[in-house]
Amino acid sequence: MTRTVETNLAGLAAALVAIDSVNPALVPGGAGEEEIAFFVADWCAAQGLEVEVVGGARPSVIAIRRGSGGGRSLMLNGHLDTVGLAGMEAPLEPRVEDGRLYGRGSYDMKGAIAAILVAAAEATGLRGDVVVTAVADEELASVGTETVLEHVHADAAIVVEPTDERVAVAHRGFVGFELETAGVAAHGSRPDLGVDAIARMGPVIVALAELDERLRAGPRHPLAGPASLHTSLIEGGQELSSFPARCLLTAERRTIPGETVEAVERELREVAGDASVRVIAAREPYEAPRDHPFVELVARAAGADEHAGALFWTDAALIAAAGIPTVVYGPAGAGAHAEVEWVDLASLDRVRDTVLRVAGEWCG
Repeated sequence: MTRTVETNLAGLAAALVAIDSVNPALVPGGAGEEEIAFFVADWCAAQGLEVEVVGGARPSVIAIRRGSGGGRSLMLNGHLDTVGLAGMEAPLEPRVEDGRLYGRGSYDMKGAIAAILVAAAEATGLRGDVVVTAVADEELASVGTETVLEHVHADAAIVVEPTDERVAVAHRGFVGFELETAGVAAHGSRPDLGVDAIARMGPVIVALAELDERLRAGPRHPLAGPASLHTSLIEGGQELSSFPARCLLTAERRTIPGETVEAVERELREVAGDASVRVIAAREPYEAPRDHPFVELVARAAGADEHAGALFWTDAALIAAAGIPTVVYGPAGAGAHAEVEWVDLASLDRVRDTVLRVAGEWCG
């Protein structure tokens, strides 16, 4: 498909929304990031940025506005993938109404991707480099940011996840896990022979619900709030007339700064009863020092009087773990992962302007 190059912010955001980039590891059969990554790469090359596409079948884009030398570098990070389209009306047909851009990914986070692309294109006359990393797979395993961090480093970073223009310096982590109970398959008429694996999962589900209540009533991080837990998926059994030999529950535990994966795994084993426990994915929570000069610069540029936290996980944790001072700052809107999603176009303009102010001072 041939697409024209959009140079204004609203038009670029709409063009990105129109490209299907559903994460295929999250939604089987999803389109993935290839088309949108090469669209972004071509757009950046047309603006004179130095471009590299990395990551093979799940590509991410590194686009650099080179400075004249001697200044600090700034990374601008955002993800290209989206969650699924189920339940949405015309999710890939961007629509502007009352100053809002509607469509899948408009808020989470193609509008913000457009804002940093335009900012990088306009960031001329600086000594340091402005580095855009438009990455794959943030919605599941973050292989995109892991890959780009193998290729590029920076002196500071802004992750432009939607924060309603608040400067977020902390967010939750997560532990995804599976619990499995075993039964004994037998004819439904032979309770003397069969053991019901689904029934054995019942007390475990109750215990998890009680744990969630304790977590939400327990210690709170001042910005990221309390920890929490929810059950996500359950499957089991063979057919109507048989005792189920197996029941599998998939769930997620959201962590707050200070909690570790190891401690969460011990906690789960204590409440799992007869169920086996397997951690299938985990990411650490994130917290930046609030008095760091870069954090103070972003807050000043954004006109933010106080810091915020995010309840969701972002790639900021990975970037910060690589030794790069990082904040999360992005546009206003609503509907992340929901059936109606929109981003405020005036907010995108403000995000672009804030990023340019930060680049001007940080990169010199």
